[in-house]
Amino acid sequence: MADLYQVLGVPRTADEAAIKRAYRKLAKELHPDRNKDNPRAVDRFKQVTAAYDILSDAGKRGQYDRGEIDESGNPKMPGGFGGGFGGFRGARPGAGAGRGGPEFEVGGDPADLFEELFGRATGRGGGFGGFRQPPRRGADVGYRLAVPFADAALARKVRLTLANGKTIDLQIPKGVEDGQQLRLAGQGEAGPAGPGDAIVTLSIQPDPRFARDGAGDLRTDVMVPLAVAVLGGEQRVPTPDGEVKAKIAPGTTSGRLLRLKGKGWTRKDGSRGDLLARVLVDVPADPELAAFLGARAGAG
Repeated sequence: MADLYQVLGVPRTADEAAIKRAYRKLAKELHPDRNKDNPRAVDRFKQVTAAYDILSDAGKRGQYDRGEIDESGNPKMPGGFGGGFGGFRGARPGAGAGRGGPEFEVGGDPADLFEELFGRATGRGGGFGGFRQPPRRGADVGYRLAVPFADAALARKVRLTLANGKTIDLQIPKGVEDGQQLRLAGQGEAGPAGPGDAIVTLSIQPDPRFARDGAGDLRTDVMVPLAVAVLGGEQRVPTPDGEVKAKIAPGTTSGRLLRLKGKGWTRKDGSRGDLLARVLVDVPADPELAAFLGARAGAG
């Protein structure tokens, strides 16, 4: 693969925002849904996604810039054997695996490093000739999935199209947060030791009608006609499930909160928060009508 910065078309000095803009532009142009008859575009989409997965991660980007990992995220062969093992610092896989290979941390026995990189000795010959590199899994593939606000609130299933053209129904987890990642085992690129995984980053799309309030509650505004606010009645209120009717008590004023039980965000335990609807009284432009309704309210 070419230099990752060249793949995204950004300079090495590009900041996180510039890298994200470049990725979004290219991903939109090259997405398989738009290029079903263009395999080159699909391959390019994979390269762009793989490049973004490394450059958008500060730790992986630092490793890449320092030459510690290659364009696939695999650790590069350390140099400098001339000083013997005494001049060599070993490494072992870190707890979090990066695309196509593990992240490494300093420390450990140098013999362990060779075993991890090349496998155990085959028993034939001596020295380094007795080691062979084990087969690798395919590379992980990163995706960013836009999730409608209501689907996230209700923990519904959403459709995801993979780079190979396959579509799956992805279950949104309860209590989901914006930027949360899901790992789909075996949905990455093919490899000698089996396929890699798909890493899906969820991007919850904002809804101008709602705002989150804590782990489960939602807030919204509802316009109530003056006549309904003065005399009482019912008013339709938007919820993630669709519009519902709420009772408006006579003499309701702007700013009053209506609490709709169980119409909020789905929590991690599966329960639903509440929807708090703030009343905004819609006063008509006709002053005589407003005065009449006000008098009716006073008489009541």
